[in-house]
Amino acid sequence: MMVERKYHLLEKINTPDELKQLTPEELRRYCDELRSYIIEACSINPGHLASSLGTVELAAALHYVYATPEDKIVWDVGHQTYPHKIITERREAFLNQRKKGGISGFPRMDESPYDAFGGGHASVSISAAFGMAKAAELRGEERHIVAVIGDGAMTGGLSFEGLNNAGASRNTNLLVILNDNNMAIDRATGALKSYLVKITSSRHYNRLKQRVWAVLSHLPALQRFLQKAGTATKQVLLHNSNLFESFNFRYFGPIDGHNLPELIRTLQALKRVKGPKLLHVMTTKGKGYTPAEQDQTTWHAPGCYNPETGERIKSSRSTDRYQDVFGQTMIDLAKADERVVGITAAMPSGCGLQQMMSQMPQRTFDVGIAEGHAVTFAAGLAASGVIPFCAIYSTFMQRAYDNVIHDVAIQNLPVVFCLDRGGLVGEDGATHHGTFDMAAYAAIPSLTVAAPRNELELRNLMFSAKEAGHPYMIRYPRGMGEGVAWRDQPFTLIEEGRGEKLREGEKIALLTVGTTAGNGAKALDRAAEEGIHAAHYDLRFVRPLDTALLDEVAARFERVITVEDGSLRGGVGEAVAAYLHEKGYRGEVIRLGVPDRWIRHGTPQELHAECGFDVEGILQAIRK
Repeated sequence: MMVERKYHLLEKINTPDELKQLTPEELRRYCDELRSYIIEACSINPGHLASSLGTVELAAALHYVYATPEDKIVWDVGHQTYPHKIITERREAFLNQRKKGGISGFPRMDESPYDAFGGGHASVSISAAFGMAKAAELRGEERHIVAVIGDGAMTGGLSFEGLNNAGASRNTNLLVILNDNNMAIDRATGALKSYLVKITSSRHYNRLKQRVWAVLSHLPALQRFLQKAGTATKQVLLHNSNLFESFNFRYFGPIDGHNLPELIRTLQALKRVKGPKLLHVMTTKGKGYTPAEQDQTTWHAPGCYNPETGERIKSSRSTDRYQDVFGQTMIDLAKADERVVGITAAMPSGCGLQQMMSQMPQRTFDVGIAEGHAVTFAAGLAASGVIPFCAIYSTFMQRAYDNVIHDVAIQNLPVVFCLDRGGLVGEDGATHHGTFDMAAYAAIPSLTVAAPRNELELRNLMFSAKEAGHPYMIRYPRGMGEGVAWRDQPFTLIEEGRGEKLREGEKIALLTVGTTAGNGAKALDRAAEEGIHAAHYDLRFVRPLDTALLDEVAARFERVITVEDGSLRGGVGEAVAAYLHEKGYRGEVIRLGVPDRWIRHGTPQELHAECGFDVEGILQAIRK
């Protein structure tokens, strides 16, 4: 891929050390070119655009002031790191970011020494950076450690755990930069959002801040006095204590995150301030590109577009996305049963709950980036007679595993978990693949785990889960369905633990779970053309397994092939093989799925082929 424009300064700067040689005016022009480069590159090779446009000046100022990679910058989350990657020796590699074999769209320690810590999930930066700062303190090293966290990620409980612990270590040199743009992927929510608005809208406080920083920048000797006086002054002007200073962090800001001179001056001054401190920076998501500024949610990850006009190039699709099926089905269920409510953890548009939020705002809850709280909140609702549907991406649900066990499953509460993005999700890579859910949750007593093979099954499983009266989990993939009609279809109750025979055959039985049925059916069609007539069964349930179906398979077939878009280790195939072995089955069992290693980024089709359960991989197993 070629980027056509000429970037005179950008093409000369390959490292942070070279960036430091620029004059203030050159640095401003460099940032303008950097922003244009990201806009143009992402128009052809899509990625997370708006968040990174908002951090161009911040990334440049950080690398201009700090001696990276010796000084450490921990980014939270990776959505905002494109400027950082380009500044740190990856300008050309950026053109292939998120492609198979290319660089990741997120920070990776094994990709660059400038990526101080991996950042695919939110809220990890403060804890990780505090660990690095404490390590430097233990070794007696003079090293600056910076955590850059978005206001959306600050809603995660881990952020406050990190603040609480770091604030008690008064001698540990740590800077937390709160990148406040009032957005996560969707608009920020919760009490913290209101608190930050209160800080930034205080006219008297902002006026005082400007005066304080004018003095602080030129008279370092007054720092300690001003820091002590600052807390009391802010209490008077804001009529309450500062949240961050309650954690023993010295609070500075808010400042304009697009004002390079102010950013650089502030960061240089803060290098001389010891102990834990927090700089509140105001930025605009999508800064410098009008379409992204005007529709920040859509332009978080807009796909391909015309960089000149902002016209998005929408891919033609003839089927509905699974998140759309979930969203409409939630509305249908809620209209029929007043006990039904919806919960999401900062992903209303991503999971499809936005439709219900607009129609039934009192029965939908966006709890912020707080998956553990979402699950326990759902448990509290269920304990009071409500039927909560808790919609969370599979990979993010990993952070709520204990809540699922302790707060829901042990107490047998009727919470319905809808796990979007199950399986290999594609270009976001290892941090976002939902490959462990079936293996992890199938081990939990009283929890039913199901995987629909198409849109209609998702709709009917959601209805069946509502009627179950106990914990129920439904996992389904990212993206388009199979094209099966589902809208306005009457609900059908699906019996728990019952699979379905899809195709008769002999000698070989193909057992698929979830949407792997599609590739399985195509592979069987091709096998039939070669004279191999294998049977096809859809397991549908991960827990409980359909033992009657497995008994039939054991009695009739010489070879069994299982296919799952999930971890082979501890997965459905292992469970099937164990059951058949216990029953004395002497035939061959072949398991296809995600192998026991980290799978990096690429298109889902490329990754399915890499793991051996695309159509060709299944066909080869049948031929064997």
